[in-house]
Amino acid sequence: MPRPSKYPAELRDRATRMTVEARKDPETRTGAIRRIAEQLGVHPEALRNWVKQVESGQAVLPGLATVSDLERIRQLEQENRELRRANDILKAASAFFAAELDRPHR
Repeated sequence: MPRPSKYPAELRDRATRMTVEARKDPETRTGAIRRIAEQLGVHPEALRNWVKQVESGQAVLPGLATVSDLERIRQLEQENRELRRANDILKAASAFFAAELDRPHR
């Protein structure tokens, strides 16, 4: 008979979900596991193992997309960031060239 879990399933799901969400954002990715583990009173290595299981597809969180969905979302978010950056560059370039056209030529 397997030993009872040290952490309730609800805490495990919540901690894992919070960590997966925090790791999506590049600004909060660094140290997310340790920070969330301390906040919730969970050992960091236990949380790291739970997150690894979810990210590798061995476990699924209720209410959270599958691993392939998460990867696809991650790719789309990166593409979205790149497109926003390209749009900002194009806007700046168009403003520059519009200003050049408005200047009187000698």
